[in-house]
Amino acid sequence: MNRALEILEDEIVKCRLCPRLRDYCAQVAAVKRRAYRDQEYWGRPVPAFGDPQARILILGLAPGAHGSNRTGRMFTGDRSGDMLYRVLHQAGFASQPVSQSRGDGLTLRDVFITAAARCAPPGNKPAPQEIRNCRPFLERELDLINNLKVVVALGKIAFDTYLDLLKSRGAIRSRAPFVFGHDREFVTAPGLPVLISSYHPSQQNTSTGKLTEKMLRDVFRRARRVADRPVAFFGSRPEAASPDPT
Repeated sequence: MNRALEILEDEIVKCRLCPRLRDYCAQVAAVKRRAYRDQEYWGRPVPAFGDPQARILILGLAPGAHGSNRTGRMFTGDRSGDMLYRVLHQAGFASQPVSQSRGDGLTLRDVFITAAARCAPPGNKPAPQEIRNCRPFLERELDLINNLKVVVALGKIAFDTYLDLLKSRGAIRSRAPFVFGHDREFVTAPGLPVLISSYHPSQQNTSTGKLTEKMLRDVFRRARRVADRPVAFFGSRPEAASPDPT
């Protein structure tokens, strides 16, 4: 990871902007879940993880209370991450299909994983202001990853968070033309990464069949195809919402 990203991720870990979330994360880390009682919980804001030269950024919602809040790595230690990393491995983006801890040797190629909120929220629901507090971190990550061509938003909150960021920067006029759906592709503005929306690999979605492993794998196959398009594609399209019909 380059030095600027290292400094940013260190700032994230030390952040105390959201007292409700900090209190909750600390409480969960102290009480623990029975299955993890012998483990030391991370209990702090979770930094991003991945390849600083990535062409694809994955934007999730927030750390899980007994997943990332325990392990200290995005999408690690819970069922959401189990599916995500298995799919990333199948797609050639991850060195192994399982992510268990920060020290398990997993590396990512061409993918960088971050989230709309960096602290585990009660009920997996960060407040709007808490997401806004975290947004400057996401903005700086987007500025520091110079090769970025695709943003994959996992879930509607991540999707809306990214669009709100673009609107605040004047890159889009409104979120209205961009309608969330699974495996949809949008060109937001010339020169910006293509946005792909996907259902989140939460247990609620996967246990009900709303999201299957194949469906998620298709998302990352699309992301690779988009990332492989000629550079001219990313600078010549008009501002529009462009669902890919394939």
